[in-house]
Amino acid sequence: MPKKSPRKPRKAAARFPAIRFPAVQNPFLLAAIAVALVFALGFGLSRLGGSSGGDAPPKPVAGVPAPPAAKPAPPPAATAALPSPDEEEGAYPTTEPEPGSPAEEPAHAPAVPPPPVKPVVAMLPPPLPPSQAPSGTPAWRRNALPSKPATDKPAIAIVIDDMGVDRKRSTRMASLAGPLTLSWLPYAHDLQGQAKAARANGHELMLHLPMEPSVKADPGPGALLVSLDRGEIQRRVAAALGSFDGYVGVNNHMGSRFTADRSLMAPVLGELQRRGLLWLDSRTTPNSAGIALAREMRMPYAARDIFLDNDMTVPAVLAQLRKTEQVARSQGYAIAIGHPHDATIEALASWMPEVQKRGFVLVPVSAVVKAHHAGG
Repeated sequence: MPKKSPRKPRKAAARFPAIRFPAVQNPFLLAAIAVALVFALGFGLSRLGGSSGGDAPPKPVAGVPAPPAAKPAPPPAATAALPSPDEEEGAYPTTEPEPGSPAEEPAHAPAVPPPPVKPVVAMLPPPLPPSQAPSGTPAWRRNALPSKPATDKPAIAIVIDDMGVDRKRSTRMASLAGPLTLSWLPYAHDLQGQAKAARANGHELMLHLPMEPSVKADPGPGALLVSLDRGEIQRRVAAALGSFDGYVGVNNHMGSRFTADRSLMAPVLGELQRRGLLWLDSRTTPNSAGIALAREMRMPYAARDIFLDNDMTVPAVLAQLRKTEQVARSQGYAIAIGHPHDATIEALASWMPEVQKRGFVLVPVSAVVKAHHAGG
C-alpha cells in the first residue's frame, strides 16, 4: 500500500484570524488613553467619597429650617484701657495767679503725674432758655441759697472756681458741709447733673466764664477773646449761660486781658443785667473794668478779696483763710476764691467747723451782694 504522506499540522492561529490594532502601536494615542483612565478613576473615587458623607454639607430637609452657619470668630482686637470712674476727665484747668503773687504751681508741690496732653473737650451743649424770674424777681435772688443775715457777725463767702472738669475732686468739694458757692466751667461734662447734686447738698451755684488771660494759658473752649467782634462775644456768652441753670451769677475764669478792656466787658455785663444775674469779679488783674462798670450800671456785683490756694499746700491755704478772717473783721465781710485742689479740700474741711466758733458766719456770695452791692 502506498504510504500516506503525513499531514502537516495546521497552525493554531489559522483557526483564529489575527486581529490587528494598528492604532495601539501609536504611542501618542496610548498616552491619551492613559490620561483618560486616570481622570475617570479619580472622578469615580470622588463620587464614592461624596456619597459617604465626608466634609460636604448636608442637604436641607424640606420643612426644617437649616441652622445658621457659624460665623468665624473675629481676630482679637487691641482694647484701649478705659479710665476708671475716679480718674480725672481731662487736664486740670489752669487758673491765673493773684496779681503780684508767685505762680500757682509751687516748686515744692507733692509729686504729681506729668501734665496730660490737652484733652479734646466736648463742645458746649445747646443753650437752655434764659431764666425767667417770676413776678419781676431777678434770677440771682430767685436762685440764691436761703441765708439769714447776721448783722452782728462778720460774714465770709468761700467761692470755689473751676468746678466740674475734675469730677472726682469736684464731688469731694461739693460733699463738704455748706454753704459754699461753687462756680462751674461751662464745658464740663454732665454739668446740669453735677450742679443739681451740689445744690441739693446746700451749695450756691455760679457760672465760671472763660476769658482770655494776659499770660500764656488756655482758658478752654468758647472763651471770650479780645480778637472777637461784638456779635461773636454775645454768641459765646449766650452759649455759656445756656450750659446749665440755677446759678446766681457769673465770675471770670482767667480773663486778666479781657476784663481790662472796658469796651468788651460792657456787652458781657449788659447781658448779665438783662438776665437778672450778678457779677463777681475774680480780680485776676488790678486793671479789671468789671467792678466800675457794674457799679455804673447799678447791677448786683461783688469782688474777690483773697485767693486761697496759689500755694497748694494745706498750711498755705490755712494761712490764707486766716487772712480772710482779718479782712472780714475789718470790713464786715470777705470773699475768698479757691479751687478743688486736694490741699484746699483738706484745709476747708478742718477750718469751716472752727471758724464759726470764732464768731464768723459762713454765707453764700449772694448774701454779701444783698447786704452790700445789690444794685439799683
